[in-house]
Amino acid sequence: MKLVIAIVQDEDASKLITTLMGEGYGVTKLATTGGFLRAGNTTLLTGVEDEKLDHCLEIIEHIGKSRKQIINSNVGSFDGALLSAAAHANIEVTVGGATVFVLDVDRFQKY
Repeated sequence: MKLVIAIVQDEDASKLITTLMGEGYGVTKLATTGGFLRAGNTTLLTGVEDEKLDHCLEIIEHIGKSRKQIINSNVGSFDGALLSAAAHANIEVTVGGATVFVLDVDRFQKY
């Protein structure tokens, strides 16, 4: 058995949860924050049998696609030194996608 930890953008989370649950996967949702934009994201925990791991990862990859977004650099959520050359400019950044960790599970109990 594996524990899949998938960190996805908030706007992808609902569709991903619905799809995973529709395919029979149990999902625990955690609201998290992080990344370059310090924007909200969602961390999903899913216990997966070894033989279903590839299918689960395909679903996450399909729904958690990255995309380009235009942001204004003076919104205050950036490190000033990082954007000093581009102050008050619109910047195109890549958002979305999924960061996925797969961990071996030594023991699983459900009460």
